[in-house]
Amino acid sequence: MAVLHRALFTWFVLLVFLILLVLRLDSRIHWNWFIVFIPVWFYDTILAIYVFFNMMSYWRSGHDRLSNSVERKLWYLAAITLKLVFLIFLCLRLENVGYNLSPVHIMIPLWVLIPFTIIDVFCTLIKSSRNRYL
Repeated sequence: MAVLHRALFTWFVLLVFLILLVLRLDSRIHWNWFIVFIPVWFYDTILAIYVFFNMMSYWRSGHDRLSNSVERKLWYLAAITLKLVFLIFLCLRLENVGYNLSPVHIMIPLWVLIPFTIIDVFCTLIKSSRNRYL
């Protein structure tokens, strides 16, 4: 898929999610929160499948299974999983299912995800700046 198609798909999914979110928050619809988050679940599923098959094609082409590229793709899968766990906790909290989840427990997956993402972005920027000026 070309970059333009991925960007348009991402913006379309975000638009549908925001429309559903606004309708739910405005009390125009009384759907379950899991239904409101369907566009996000769909996008994350497509993203995880894309990363998984990209990783498998990399392995099948004969590259080393423990290279940086594979480790990075495994990190992407872990990040998607942490985001999904956060969304499940959030939907359970919004539905008041009876689990009595505190906001602190809901935010734990994001608190794990955000520092590692910041470190990953920072290290990638440093590596790319070193390669550009050498």
